[in-house]
Amino acid sequence: MDWFPLNKTFPVCKAQISDLTLSYPLFLGHLKHFFMTFGERVTLHRKQLKLSQHDLAGKVGTSAPIIGRYERDEIKPSIETAKKIADELGVTVDYLIGGSANLVVDKKLMKRIEDIEALPTEEKDKVYYFIDMAITHNKTKKAFANK
Repeated sequence: MDWFPLNKTFPVCKAQISDLTLSYPLFLGHLKHFFMTFGERVTLHRKQLKLSQHDLAGKVGTSAPIIGRYERDEIKPSIETAKKIADELGVTVDYLIGGSANLVVDKKLMKRIEDIEALPTEEKDKVYYFIDMAITHNKTKKAFANK
């Protein structure tokens, strides 16, 4: 796990789980995800990706001072700009605006979930069966590895 400051008040823990990176603010000595603002979430993920405000601004077609104002929650971006920021940070707009505390950073996983949802029911059931089998297999391996 890596630690870096989100701001003067909230240090952040970054944990790598397989191909998925999760970040959680450390608040009052307890590791938990709390209701962060749009700006705090942008700052968190921009820093995780080791992007400067200037880098992010260039990718979304705005200026670094504007990104700074978004991060300080002084102004809110248009929906089009929020979508560009979310895409560059590899998160959903829903997550950035606080509509979801669940973070799915892996865009490939999100695409696979959407593809599964589009399958006929019979095919979905097959996919769920194999997913459940793989999860059960991994949980069993972990349970016996710890003994």
